[in-house]
Amino acid sequence: MKMTGNTILITGGGSGIGAALAQRFAALGNEVIIAGRREAALQKTCAGHPNMHFMVLDASNPQAIDKFAHELVQAYPKLNVLINNAGIMRFEDLSKKRDLHDAEETVETNLLGPIRLTNALVEHLEHQPDAVIINVTSGLAFVPLVSTPTYNATKAAIHSYTDSLREALKGKVEVLELAPPAVQTGLTPGQEKLEGYMPLKDFIDEVMTLLAKTPTPREILVKNVEPLRFAERNGQYDETLAHLNDFVARQRGNK
Repeated sequence: MKMTGNTILITGGGSGIGAALAQRFAALGNEVIIAGRREAALQKTCAGHPNMHFMVLDASNPQAIDKFAHELVQAYPKLNVLINNAGIMRFEDLSKKRDLHDAEETVETNLLGPIRLTNALVEHLEHQPDAVIINVTSGLAFVPLVSTPTYNATKAAIHSYTDSLREALKGKVEVLELAPPAVQTGLTPGQEKLEGYMPLKDFIDEVMTLLAKTPTPREILVKNVEPLRFAERNGQYDETLAHLNDFVARQRGNK
């Protein structure tokens, strides 16, 4: 991936990983557009960065995505990088019948959102130099956190979708997957302060180093996520599953 001179769209750019990536890419000389639901958060992320811009987008709304994509390309015709980062994580109890609103909203945002936005922009990106699509998944795509089942499932689905997209766009658009471990962000309440979660700055430092490699790895995996990504390959799936769920329960005071 070329690290400077791009025009980059990052969804979910108002906070957390999306905001940190946006500011790092802007500092390298890229023009960066961030998108998300909360205008105030987007404005705050862009403040002090003249080459950063924002557009409001609800990634769970298919009509809004089509309109957004049209307006985006009109305003930024040199757009050549799409980072599908927007996502939500909800806790669910699978042991009892429940309202499925959280599960359905998670599928709309985490799975259908990236698919719809990629679909809306793919023909534009195919004709841009140095075009890249980065889909943000999760270590939980490979070993699940039992209390966030739909989140895990959407990330596993995006992992598979990314593999297909990479083959379909071979020679036209570089397709990468970024799979974070547990990072100190506001993805869930109180997560910014949980011990044992990777500090956001350390995560972004390692990610930017990996993205700058030649050739860029097709999966961007910081060291902290490797135990999850390779648990099954290494014959450690059951052990890793138990350790992961025990660790998170202890961090959140559930044990």
